[in-house]
Amino acid sequence: MPGTPAEPTFGVHLVRTEENIAEIDALAGVLGGRVGLDGLLESLKWQAKESLLGRLLGRAVSRAITWDAYDRRDVRWWPQGISTSADASDTEDIGGRRVLVATWYSKVIGGVSYGSRVTFLDLDTLKYRHVLLVTPRLDKAGKLVLRPLQIHAGGVVWAGQYLHVAATSRGFVTFRLDDIMRVPGDDDHPDEFGIDDERVASYGHRYVLPLRFSYRAETDEGHTRLRYSFVSLDRRSEPPTMIAGEYGRGSDSTRLARYHLDPSTWLLETGEDGFSRPIELDDGGVVQMQGGVVAGGRYHLTVSKGPHTPGSVYVGQPGSFRRRMFATPMGPEDIAYWPSTDELWSISEHPRRRWVFAMRRSWFD
Repeated sequence: MPGTPAEPTFGVHLVRTEENIAEIDALAGVLGGRVGLDGLLESLKWQAKESLLGRLLGRAVSRAITWDAYDRRDVRWWPQGISTSADASDTEDIGGRRVLVATWYSKVIGGVSYGSRVTFLDLDTLKYRHVLLVTPRLDKAGKLVLRPLQIHAGGVVWAGQYLHVAATSRGFVTFRLDDIMRVPGDDDHPDEFGIDDERVASYGHRYVLPLRFSYRAETDEGHTRLRYSFVSLDRRSEPPTMIAGEYGRGSDSTRLARYHLDPSTWLLETGEDGFSRPIELDDGGVVQMQGGVVAGGRYHLTVSKGPHTPGSVYVGQPGSFRRRMFATPMGPEDIAYWPSTDELWSISEHPRRRWVFAMRRSWFD
C-alpha cells in the first residue's frame, strides 16, 4: 500500500527448521507409542512441599515450594526456566489441573553432561515428574540414533500444545507435548543413555520428549546475533507475543525482543521471506537479567546476586527500570505471569536453595 512504512527488521531473525516427523515416529515405534501430557500427568511421582523459608527469603514472595530432598541437593541438574498452564490455556488449567513446567540443564560431571529436561509440577497436589529432552536422528542406513539435547534451557514458554525452550545463541527449540513417550523400566539405569537392541536408556528418566523443530537464530549482514537467554509469553497483547532477552555481563548486550505469535497455532508468525522477525528490539535491558515478563504493561526482570544474597526484580520499560532489592530468594532465574491471581512465578537454581515461588505483582507498584 503506497505510503505504508516498511516493517522494521532490526537485523536479526529466526528460521524454522523442518519437523523431525520420521525420527519421532521411529522413536515412538521403539517405545510403543506416545502417551502425551495427559499420560504423564496421570503418573506424577515425586513429592514437592510448601516452604516457609522460601517465603521469608523474598520480600515479594507469597508462596514458595521446594523439591524433594534429592532434587533440592542435586549438583548435576540446575533449574532454569518456568512457564505455567496460565500461559498454555485461556482457562489457566490443563484438564482441571493448575500445572507449572520448569526446565533444567545438566552440569558436566565426570566429563558427561546429561543435557536438559523439563519438569511438570501439579500446583495443588505438589506431585511432579521429570522428562528428558532428546534429539532422535536416523543415520544413513535408517537406524535410529538418540542424543540428549545439550542446551542451557534458560527459559520456556508453554503455549498451547507446544513448549518453546531458549537455546541461547542457537535461538530456541520447540517440542509438541503430544510427543511425550514412556521409557519402560528406565528408573533402573540412571547412568545409561541411548538405544541398544531396541532398549532405550534415558539417564534414569521414565519419560522423554523429542525435539520437533528449531527456530534457528540468524542475522542480516553487519548485525550481531541475538542470544535467547530466556523467553516468556504475553498473552494479553494483540496478537500474543513472545518476549526474548539476553543475559549479559560488562559490555555484553542486554537486549529485549518481542515476536508475534499466531494464536491459532501458537507458533511464530512468519513473513513472506520465510523469516520470523521481531516487532520490537530494545537495547535497554539490565546487566545479568535472568528472566523477563510483561505484566500490567511493564517489564519485570529477575536479577540474581549469587547463592547467598536474595535477588532483585527490576520493573519498568527498556532503558528505564527501577530496582526492587531482596524481592526474591537467592538465585532467581526465569519468570512468568499468572493473570487471574496477579502473581509472578519464578524459580531459583542453587543446590539447597531451590524454590519455585510466586510473588505479588502489587508489591512492585
